Amino acid sequence: MTAPGWIVALEIGAIVVLIAAIGILLVRHSRRQRVRRERLARPFSEEEKGILDRDFPRWRDIPAELLPRFAGDTRVLMEEKNFEPCGSLTAVSDEMRLIISAQAALTIFGKKDHRYFPRLRSILVYPGAFRDHGRRHFDIPEAEDRGLLYGESWETGSVILSWDNVVAGGRKADDGMNVVIHEFAHQLDQYNGIADGIPQLPDRAAYARWGAVMGSEYDALVAASDDRSAPEPFLDPYGATHPAEFFAVASETFFEEPRDLVEEHPELYEELTKFYGLDPASW
Repeated sequence: MTAPGWIVALEIGAIVVLIAAIGILLVRHSRRQRVRRERLARPFSEEEKGILDRDFPRWRDIPAELLPRFAGDTRVLMEEKNFEPCGSLTAVSDEMRLIISAQAALTIFGKKDHRYFPRLRSILVYPGAFRDHGRRHFDIPEAEDRGLLYGESWETGSVILSWDNVVAGGRKADDGMNVVIHEFAHQLDQYNGIADGIPQLPDRAAYARWGAVMGSEYDALVAASDDRSAPEPFLDPYGATHPAEFFAVASETFFEEPRDLVEEHPELYEELTKFYGLDPASW
């Protein structure tokens, strides 16, 4: 074998060794991560229960057999996600992290393969309604001024929340309005890097069903929202502005008004039940 051949062989061998080493490191990291998350999976303390009873009473409706998983997922989000104070807010307290994480966990704890919002790196918390000036900090192009906002979800890995609205949405759990559920539904939608109202689904058949049901329901909401002579639709008309917003609005309603959603939109409820792995109308 010529000298260049030896060099090529050595280079290939080095690449193979490097790939193997990376694989070993990934396996070890995954194992450590799994062990750490298992340690976090413990029941809420009495103090935490009191906080949730006050600011997110909906958690009490979760069936007892599902509570350990819900508590564990809440703790993982509290510990693994980076919470950042914005505006005049000087710090994000443990209590605030608990209330936000519990509402966010509602959207994933029924899913066995959710991976804890893997694209999400930071949760930015403003004391109240905000403008999207934070986009400049991340060099994200700003659209025209949209006025005050209560929440946003970015494909770049951030969720932005108004704390006032987090508390208001958590305390009133039966009006179909919850900014945390709404924005974290967007995060689920953005797994593939784009908010299009089509989250990650298991197979082609699931995508076909989703497209048929969600497309029909979205079109119906658009038509109902445009017809000023018709009664106000059950779903928030904001969902008619874009398929991604429709999915987020439907998700809010699914968790906050599930029994009414079953009666008004049974096929939509069934699709969301399959996606979230939960049946909140039975709680």
